Amino acid sequence: MLTHTLGYPRMGSNRELKRKLESYWRGEAGADDLALTSRKLRELHWDDQKQAGVDLIPVGDFSYYDHMLDNAVRFGVIPGRYNVEGNKISLDDYFRMARGEAGENGVAAMEMTKWFDTNYHYLVPEFKSDQKFFLADTSLLEQVDEAALLGHRIKAVLPGPLTFLLLGKCADQEFDRLDLLENLLPAYVELIEKLSAKCEWIQFDEPILALDLDESVRKLFNPVYRTFKEAALNSKILVASYFGGLGDNLETATSLPVDALHVDLVRGSQDLEPLLVNLADNLSLSLGVVDGRNIWRADLDKGVAAVKSAKTVLGEERVLVAPSCSLLHVPFDLELETKLDVEIKSWMAFARQKCVEIRTIADAAAGKDVEAFLVDNRGILGSRKKSPRVNNLQVARRLAELKPEDYQRKSTYTKRAEIQRGLGFPLLPTTTIGSFPQTPEVRSTRSGFKNGRIERADYESFMHGYIEDCIRRQEEIGLDVLVHGEPERNDMVEYFGENFDGYCFTSNGWVQSYGSRCVKPPVIFGDVSRPGPITVDWINYARSLSEREVKGMLTGPVTILCWSFVRDDQPRSETCRQIALAVRDEVADLEKSGVKVIQIDEPALREGLPLRKAEQPEYLKWAEECFRLSASCVEDATQIHTHMCYCEFDEIMDSIAALDADVISIEASRSRMELLGSFNRFSYPNEVGPGVYDIHSPAIPAEDDMALLLEKALEVIPAERLWVNPDCGLKTRKWDEVVPALKNMVQAAKKVRREIQ
Repeated sequence: MLTHTLGYPRMGSNRELKRKLESYWRGEAGADDLALTSRKLRELHWDDQKQAGVDLIPVGDFSYYDHMLDNAVRFGVIPGRYNVEGNKISLDDYFRMARGEAGENGVAAMEMTKWFDTNYHYLVPEFKSDQKFFLADTSLLEQVDEAALLGHRIKAVLPGPLTFLLLGKCADQEFDRLDLLENLLPAYVELIEKLSAKCEWIQFDEPILALDLDESVRKLFNPVYRTFKEAALNSKILVASYFGGLGDNLETATSLPVDALHVDLVRGSQDLEPLLVNLADNLSLSLGVVDGRNIWRADLDKGVAAVKSAKTVLGEERVLVAPSCSLLHVPFDLELETKLDVEIKSWMAFARQKCVEIRTIADAAAGKDVEAFLVDNRGILGSRKKSPRVNNLQVARRLAELKPEDYQRKSTYTKRAEIQRGLGFPLLPTTTIGSFPQTPEVRSTRSGFKNGRIERADYESFMHGYIEDCIRRQEEIGLDVLVHGEPERNDMVEYFGENFDGYCFTSNGWVQSYGSRCVKPPVIFGDVSRPGPITVDWINYARSLSEREVKGMLTGPVTILCWSFVRDDQPRSETCRQIALAVRDEVADLEKSGVKVIQIDEPALREGLPLRKAEQPEYLKWAEECFRLSASCVEDATQIHTHMCYCEFDEIMDSIAALDADVISIEASRSRMELLGSFNRFSYPNEVGPGVYDIHSPAIPAEDDMALLLEKALEVIPAERLWVNPDCGLKTRKWDEVVPALKNMVQAAKKVRREIQ
């Protein structure tokens, strides 16, 4: 049985690609230097997989920024605002699309949004109604040549055309993007013909097969892939679905006129039996039996049983063994974790270890002697299940004692808003989302304190100095509601996890979020609780420095859940309620200390939404309840804010309203306030702060441009319920970008305020 992966982490074991990219963007490294680092990483990652026993090595999963952006460039889908001439896009043009460009002739970056229900962000392709497609970029072919010279068995990897079109957006007027399919296919066919002369397999990712699809979309799969199969004279075609079961798309998938179908048996285990019954005779089956999205060891016996079932029905030659999805979503190598608790570490597997698990499952199902590995796996899984470190009876007792009133504010928003006018904020109040630039000095001081090189007194003195600088800058800028800047936080989730019981932390467990941005998710291994106050002292120090209100800044329970590696031995809803109680305790302590404005960020609320509509109501119910549980302990005079970014709001507006936050801030600048349409259609009743400043771009937005966005927002949101803020936190930006941008934002608010008063 062949083994393969659908993709591998890109950044390198020490985030070499991140560092080289950022060096290139700063002008410290050249294009040749970046290309050399990238080539070395590709070679290393291919060899890692081969040494672990992976037969088919994916080529094309590497990217300088994002695979969907790569596919747009590959087929000439370049928005006109980038003024790209000819058929060859430059590296700088590529990064302008990804990051935007500052300066007098600056240009906005492409819109970014979540990749299905993961924490990875992709850049949304922009299609015109008269879009032309052609093979504009041949880097995939060049990477295939690299792998061939090294002697690998190659599987080229790229997004399938249906997923590519459906996950894009209309750049001009609204139209059916699938109408572009006929024009897109010849460009794909040209690439397939070139790849077919170079590699054994070609993988087309069609994760939309895990979504609810109209019959009109399903009908397109067969003719598209029949065309591709005819073009691939010397290569086998594999169509990959992942992130969920096939459901009512199963018949479409099992009748594809290709060589193999990949399915996710971690999230779609119920599909195995019907797959084996319905699979076309010409189709092989790739079984995703190792979780590509979480860090826990696989149950090897369970994986072997699934593969053996398929082998019995299909024969060994028609079965492939793989992870559920690309390993992009897990850290690189567990062996780098030299400081992790030995017992907890034994329960885990990162990308390198998952490749070994795949090989072991395939070998066991093929009858090879790997019993020692299986016995070891059983023992480790058993020890995790029985470990007293996992269960906390006090947490279970608190959950059991919750009452309905614990999930509701004392009064309606209308009554609370009247009381909260006593806070004295002006019309169109200005604020930020929370974080300010994390300078090298901040990161170094925080790291030195964690490593024991800096004493607590020196650490706190430095942080107090940074917080005071943040407060003074905000006062000078003229912001109405201030923040302390969050210098003590490496990450908005990791920081809280460090202060909760039931969590552990890696040293090198980085995963890519977007571009060069990497996050190191904390790990929930047991029941979660809060031993004591976390943010109270920092916030109150900031409050002591100014007469203006300073927001308490917290991360919400759903986001902490979604942006952690979550234990897989109990329902996610139960873990989320545990986190909500921990956050609730922090909210109560902040209010008790005198904080009048508390922001509980939930950017991952939409991200956690199940892909299938039938499963969404149950998730939304407990997600809403968990947010309200965390926030509803306060008095009416305390203003609760929340923040969300980069998602489609239409389908969850009921739930956003059900959170009952007094103020919600959202990403809106890249879409030019398009996202506010959801709030307009729903008649959202509470206050809204649509972002007017794209913090993911180094470009400094002009005052007039932000004023124009505010005027567009006023068409939807009444002035008395409209806030002014950036899209997101500012930790990744530099002060020389942040200060002028925020000054322009405040002036824009004042300008519009004068016009409407």
